[in-house]
Amino acid sequence: MSEGSVENPVGVPSAFVAVEQWICWREEERDGKPTKIPVTPGTGGFASSTDPETWSDFETALEYSRSDEADGLGFVFSEVDPFVGIDLDDCRDPETKSIDNDARDIVNRLDSYTEISPSGTGFHVLIEGELPDGGNRHGSVEMYDSARFFTMTGDRVDVKPQTVNERQEALEVVHREYIQEPSMGSGEDASEETTHSVDTEAAGLPEESVTEVELSDEELLEKARNAGNGEKFDRLWRGGTSGYPSQSEADMALCCLLAFWTGGDAMRVDKLFRRSRLYRDKWDDVHYSNGDTYGERTVKRAIDNTSEFYEPATRDATAEQEDSTDFADEFTAASSGPSAETRGTGTDASAKTTQAETSGSEETAQTAGESVETMGVDDPSDRRERSYLKERNTVLSAKLEQREATINELQERVETLEAELTELRSQTAGRTQGSSTETTSDDASDGSADRSLWDRAKGLIESGLT
Repeated sequence: MSEGSVENPVGVPSAFVAVEQWICWREEERDGKPTKIPVTPGTGGFASSTDPETWSDFETALEYSRSDEADGLGFVFSEVDPFVGIDLDDCRDPETKSIDNDARDIVNRLDSYTEISPSGTGFHVLIEGELPDGGNRHGSVEMYDSARFFTMTGDRVDVKPQTVNERQEALEVVHREYIQEPSMGSGEDASEETTHSVDTEAAGLPEESVTEVELSDEELLEKARNAGNGEKFDRLWRGGTSGYPSQSEADMALCCLLAFWTGGDAMRVDKLFRRSRLYRDKWDDVHYSNGDTYGERTVKRAIDNTSEFYEPATRDATAEQEDSTDFADEFTAASSGPSAETRGTGTDASAKTTQAETSGSEETAQTAGESVETMGVDDPSDRRERSYLKERNTVLSAKLEQREATINELQERVETLEAELTELRSQTAGRTQGSSTETTSDDASDGSADRSLWDRAKGLIESGLT
């Protein structure tokens, strides 16, 4: 067996042990790289993350993982279980045990069973929850809840729980901050009702984000194909998804390019995308709780993450101004008696200027295309930071308002209880004292009532402040 074998099978959480979704894996070299191949326990055949017939119970998989035919255990996530796996790669130094800040933040927020990966350079966090919409991977952070297997080592991080906890709220926050792209546009969620025809309002974009491009669709597509990244545009337009983790990422890449060439016009991006071979029925499926379709949200995110837009009018005006400046410079130089060298290079300089002006928009398009592949990495970091902080503040403000409302309700309840207590005391004081036995009994009853009411009030206040 390799070093990736199960370090501590006893450490594997019991919630996972009880589910018969276990496989083994064997390390093989594929394309010059070590690859973990899923195998069926007992038979050694290829195991599929979508075929339950190739899975087994924990004990069978554990026994087979200890043979020479396998290198370790694996657990398959499926649609029938409540689990989500968070894979954090290249975030831990096996020698120094140091952890990068993002991984530390994610592990601490999720606060559930966490184990060290077979390589020792990452973590697997296991929780109960439902993976939010909006992608499942970004950079070195990946999240899965079905059709995927995780290698399992049982090498638990000691300071984290031994149990797999329900952490839906924390998952949504982590997913929003580390997986979804931050909003760069209006900074508001498109909470209003929208239709299947994407427009600026439906996309949640301010009107000023749209630059009018007075080109026909065919002229626009021709420019896009002839730009520096025209080959990539044409490949996406024809439905090619090579180089992208899934078609969703290819959809986003094409929409970002269309966002640039249309000047951020959401309706036009939608119209043109529907003409491409990437278009599919999923485009009009409602994927979000506010009624947004997959297509509407994709267009919005594409425009949000496009920092520059094609502006032919501005470019032409700039070119005319540069031409006028060049002519004035040449006229001044001629009046002062330019040298033969200056006269000889004048035409070449003008030609170079014209060439630079002609290729300007193509270079900008190339820049926009490159930022698509990195999903916003080329955007200024401070802009991303502000977006993250703004969204986080919104969430915290909402929680604070909810907490304050709860406290107010508890305070009102306390006042009601105090009034009832005062009335009870008044009634007790007005009673006719009977025999000493009855008096003693009444006093004990009153004291118990007082303590009960105060205990209830104190408990309500303390629960509201925690």
